[in-house]
Amino acid sequence: MPDEELLRTEGLVKVFGRGKDEVRAVDGVDLTLARGEVTALVGQSGSGKSTLGRLLLRLMDPSAGRIRFDGRDVTEVRGADRRDYWREVQAVFQDPFAAFHQYRRVEATLATALQLLPPGTDGRALMEASLASVGLDAAETLAKRPHELSGGQRQRVMLARALMLQPRLLIADEATSMLDASVRVTVLNLLADLRDERGMTVLFVTHDLGQAYYLADRIAVMHRGRIVESGPAERIVAEPEHAYTRSLLADVPKLHRSA
Repeated sequence: MPDEELLRTEGLVKVFGRGKDEVRAVDGVDLTLARGEVTALVGQSGSGKSTLGRLLLRLMDPSAGRIRFDGRDVTEVRGADRRDYWREVQAVFQDPFAAFHQYRRVEATLATALQLLPPGTDGRALMEASLASVGLDAAETLAKRPHELSGGQRQRVMLARALMLQPRLLIADEATSMLDASVRVTVLNLLADLRDERGMTVLFVTHDLGQAYYLADRIAVMHRGRIVESGPAERIVAEPEHAYTRSLLADVPKLHRSA
C-alpha cells in the first residue's frame, strides 16, 4: 500500500431492488483517498455520490466490492469494530438542522460524540476547544437550541461534533449546499484549514464543480453510479476528458481556487 493512501475502494457496488426494479446506485467504483488531501466527489443528483459516501461511512452494506482503510479491510465491520471505525471516520451532512434534537441544547448534541471516546474524557473542555476551532464562542453556543442558531452556525456545530473525535477522514456530504454564499465560503475555508493545519483527509461530496475546484486537491466525477473521470483538480477543469465533466463545467461561469 502506498504511504499516501488512507482509504481505497475496490469494485464497490450497491444495488437497490430486484429484477426489473434493480437500480445499481454504485456500480464498480474504484476510489483512492490520499492522506492529508481534499478529494471532491462531484456529480448531479442521482449520480450515486451520497450512496457512496454512506457506504464509506459503513452506514449501509455494499452489495459487492471491498473498502480498505489504512490497509485494513473494513467492508464488514460490526459492533465494537465499527464504533472504532467511526472514531476515525466522521461526517457532516447537507441539512444540519435534521442532525439536532430539536428540544435539546447544543451541549447535549455535542455530548453524543463523547459516547465514542474513552471514559474520563473531559467533555466540556473538548466541546469548547472544538467549537473554538470552527469559530464559535462556547459560552454563547452551548446553551442554545437549534432554532436559535443560523444555518451556518448549525453546520459549524456539526463540524465541531465531528472534530471532537479527531477523525482521520471527514466526509462532507453536500455540507454547504443549503448555506448562503458568504457562509458557504466560510465553511469551505474551514475544511481547507483542516487539511492544511491538521493534515486531515476530506472527501467533499458536491454537485457543484465550482466549489470542488475552489477547495479540492483532486476531483472524481461520478455519473450513473460510476467514476467517469478523476485526477488533479487543475487538470480536470483545464482539460476535461469526459462529456459529462464538460457538461458540469458549462454550468460554472468562472472558477477560482482557494488561497
